[in-house]
Amino acid sequence: MASNGQVFVRFGHQIAKNCLDERCAAELLCVTEQIQTISNQLRIISRVKAATAGSKCSAELLVNNAQNLFQVVLQSLKAAEAACVKGLRKPDPDSEEAEAAAFCIQWKKKLLWHRVKEALNPDRDEFGLRRTRAGCEPTLTAMVQEPSSQN
Repeated sequence: MASNGQVFVRFGHQIAKNCLDERCAAELLCVTEQIQTISNQLRIISRVKAATAGSKCSAELLVNNAQNLFQVVLQSLKAAEAACVKGLRKPDPDSEEAEAAAFCIQWKKKLLWHRVKEALNPDRDEFGLRRTRAGCEPTLTAMVQEPSSQN
């Protein structure tokens, strides 16, 4: 789990580097620093847990740290969404940054398509307000959790 945190750190750095909005880039970099810190803590705690074999205290720390890492990763994906909505520079082709940008562009297209469908929804409530459908907007989190059938 700690090593997977490093994947999100790289992703966050790549998106922040190409983000057109400085504030969104700074927020994303801040969250990636938190992921880095928590991943390192998780790695250390897991080594201590392995060495002490069965300490209840280290097991609780391990679980709490893993939960913290999960929450910060979710925050990083929301920050990446904000950065993508603001806009990304076109990265060098055939780079890891290009892959990250392509993933975000794919998400943004899904989001815009969802919003267009919602805007075309003719259903109105008694106040004349457009009703939204039950489906939620697409998120980067949902795309990360999807099976890798596209790769």
